[in-house]
Amino acid sequence: MNFDDTPQEAAFRETARQWVEANAPKELHAELSKSSLGRIRLAKHDIVDVGKAWQKKKFEGNWACLHWPKEYGGRGATPIERVIWQQEEGVYGKLTQPFQIGEGMCGPTVMAWGSEDAKRRHLPKLASGEEIWCQLFSEPSAGSDVAGLRTRAEKKGDNWVVNGQKIWTSGAHYSDFGLLIARTDPSVPKHKGLTMFFLDMKSPGVEVRPIKQANGMQEFNEVYFTDVVISDSQRLGAVGEGWSVSLTTLMNERMSIGSRLATGVPEMFEFCANLMLEDGLAIDDPAVRSKLASWAVKSSGLKYTSYRAISALSKGEQPGPENSIGKLVSGMMLQDIATYAMDLQGAAGVLTGSDEETVQGQFQQMLLSSPSMRIAGGTDEILRNIIAERVLGLPGDIRVDKDVPYNKIPTKGR
Repeated sequence: MNFDDTPQEAAFRETARQWVEANAPKELHAELSKSSLGRIRLAKHDIVDVGKAWQKKKFEGNWACLHWPKEYGGRGATPIERVIWQQEEGVYGKLTQPFQIGEGMCGPTVMAWGSEDAKRRHLPKLASGEEIWCQLFSEPSAGSDVAGLRTRAEKKGDNWVVNGQKIWTSGAHYSDFGLLIARTDPSVPKHKGLTMFFLDMKSPGVEVRPIKQANGMQEFNEVYFTDVVISDSQRLGAVGEGWSVSLTTLMNERMSIGSRLATGVPEMFEFCANLMLEDGLAIDDPAVRSKLASWAVKSSGLKYTSYRAISALSKGEQPGPENSIGKLVSGMMLQDIATYAMDLQGAAGVLTGSDEETVQGQFQQMLLSSPSMRIAGGTDEILRNIIAERVLGLPGDIRVDKDVPYNKIPTKGR
């Protein structure tokens, strides 16, 4: 395949490059360049405030959610133009971290399953940075089994009343709206009794409790629902069709995580080129070079696997199970590279601070953050099952509760 730009793509790239050069907040470039390994932390700015300002500027310049249809706030760009834009936006793309879930997961779900009124009311506001969205899926009792959730939604006239709990909800503490999947019929098998909604996160009865992470950040949250009223007009898809709707979200989530996750490969090469071991530079050590070569090959594989997804999108197809490959491999690489970097540093790996200490602190932050990347968007085990069954065509895993009504499944504490 020829991966060079066509004349049209080259012209698009030059236009994007000039716009970024003229509009990007260059005063943040140095900080953003150092914040790729497990943290995005600005010394004098709040990432949400700066992110909203950058998202608004992109929207006004017709560069926000540019692959979305024009009527919903996008540009109607092609998938390859979206990739070109991400390449040219570079480190400034990190400023829109608060919008990645909305743009990459919630927005496409609303676009695929929402009413026309819901699409026109919310998608342009999401694209412009006026609204931030989160994804309310995971629960303490369900783990990676999304269909095992307990949060209930009961129909009361034209509304639904929701009670339950979600956990590991990224960005819930600053989100305006969220996608919520709840159980609406416990008398049928667990995958068939679910329904998807979207709700205002400021609704009465919604309580958000931040979770302190090992790396000092507070990106995840617990969310509690106590008699929360949601209008039936905020339902996505038919009643009982929530599992099908959630697959749209999950496939987009895995593609989004796999394509944006920093694996640390470039930083690791630079680090080894400057790290002095007892017998010379780390990069001259045969064992280190072997590790670097292995990661370089995997990084290249991730790049071209993502091109397969881009090719499918360019044909109008939905993201498929192949996206689980990128997410699985990049999550493992992130942890492997961080662990090896810490091993090379020895006692120096515990340092954080300024100048050269920051580099060492980056790998420390990377290591502390990396386990979450092997859980978010589906654990390694879940992703391997998906790849085995839906990509390789292997026999399905044994699921003894597959056809059992949810309220008949033996469990404690229900």
